Amino acid sequence: MIRVVGTMFFENEKLLIDKPKKRPTYQMIGGGVEKDETPLEAAIRECHEELGNKAMFDESLFELVMEFDEIATSDGVTPIHFYVFKYNGSLSGDLTISEEIESFLWYDSSCGTDILSNTLKNEVVPYCLKKKLIK
Repeated sequence: MIRVVGTMFFENEKLLIDKPKKRPTYQMIGGGVEKDETPLEAAIRECHEELGNKAMFDESLFELVMEFDEIATSDGVTPIHFYVFKYNGSLSGDLTISEEIESFLWYDSSCGTDILSNTLKNEVVPYCLKKKLIK
């Protein structure tokens, strides 16, 4: 089973998500856990990679809040164990698009769900709405 991490950053009752160039939908800030890496180490590494080196965050403020199993959106068959972290602080600095990331979006429910990956649509956004983390 592939292990994957995602990190939730919030601002003004909105969730930060990104749009990879190779995917049709927005997804969480995150990615795969590498060999000999803990989920927390992977979450921190992926945040540095996807947000760019102008984004500033405190690595001690990550909290594991959800874990679940699902099937990869990319191929519809690969089983994934997903770890979701919540960042308990404010993201500062600037977000940087990259070869991998096309755009960022501060998401709330007024954006609809058509633009979201299955993970966001089925697990993360309902969790955020239930906990009143987003509008």
